[in-house]
Amino acid sequence: MKSHWIMAAALSAGLGSPALSQDKVKLVDVIELSGAGATAGTNFKNGVDLAVADINAKGGILGKQIEIVHYDTQTNPGNTRAAVQRAIDEGAYAVLGPVFSGPISASMQISQRAEIAQIVAGEAAGFTKQGNPYIFRTSLSQTAAMPKIAKYLKETVKAGSIAVVWVNNDFGKGGRDAILPELEKAGIKVAVDLATEQGQADFAADAIKVKNANVDAVFVYLNEEESARFLRAAKQQGITKPMIGETTLLGAKVIELAGDAANGVKGHVGLSIDAPIPAFQDFGKKYQTKYGFNSDHNGLKGYMAVHMVKWATEKQKKFDKKGLADTLRGATIKPSDEPGILMETTIEQNGDLDRESFLAEVIDGKQVITATLPKIKP
Repeated sequence: MKSHWIMAAALSAGLGSPALSQDKVKLVDVIELSGAGATAGTNFKNGVDLAVADINAKGGILGKQIEIVHYDTQTNPGNTRAAVQRAIDEGAYAVLGPVFSGPISASMQISQRAEIAQIVAGEAAGFTKQGNPYIFRTSLSQTAAMPKIAKYLKETVKAGSIAVVWVNNDFGKGGRDAILPELEKAGIKVAVDLATEQGQADFAADAIKVKNANVDAVFVYLNEEESARFLRAAKQQGITKPMIGETTLLGAKVIELAGDAANGVKGHVGLSIDAPIPAFQDFGKKYQTKYGFNSDHNGLKGYMAVHMVKWATEKQKKFDKKGLADTLRGATIKPSDEPGILMETTIEQNGDLDRESFLAEVIDGKQVITATLPKIKP
């Protein structure tokens, strides 16, 4: 089993020294570095590592250097549960990750029982509705995002009918269940409700179904690689209707894999290095320099997750695992107080977030932000 764990430390020198370990605070990142979630998980891990390096270079948290360990879950719920338990057994101060919503739902009861904060990157609405006071998002939930998308479809796209193409996992089902009532409220008819499979390679038949329906727009809610495959299939079938999506559809990896088939795609994004916020753009440049490719939204989530830990620890002025979660719940973190949070972020009592978000379009192979949307609650 040990071969399944991928481990990395923020500082390689002296990690085995008991004396040095007393001067460190341990964070464990339980993340998808292989399997279906590898693209998202790698971005999140890289963002975490950048945050750890930045914080350690400035003296750490309350004088302690961060020791970061990454465990590869292989996008497997069972491995994720084992990794979270291992993190707790090893004395982690907080658990970061995972990204995919299914593994989050499968593992979060373990951190809850241990009364340790788990700061995750998933967007499925369901896992923050279970009364777990130790689960926190780094992204907007589907509940927050879908009303914005439905409004955009109604008022800007002016769609009267739509095809909904979604991936049949916790992420996709959650998105479908969140968007359908919003479309109904907006008076938009769902002419095609099409489930696809995680890891699906061929989307030709799905694209044909969508084309034959002759809808006004297509809402695409798939993982990154599948999004790119669907866009290529849609282009091959000559579909010219607007392709609308959420953050995953407009991500850097989708644009890279889909090529010119991604041009014209529009939608709502919660986080983007292309947003008109200097801190986001600076992060994007730093990430590109370090890793040689552009960060997607998950890189930003990883970076912000570590800074959430830093802010809450400094706020309580001590290392208290349960107190960390207590401090995060209901907090509003401002960049003026913690620059690494990058934008003002309110953490709801259930772990959901409220903050500004963006509308975007892919133009000539680049994500372009077209509008900034306000927080839900002023």
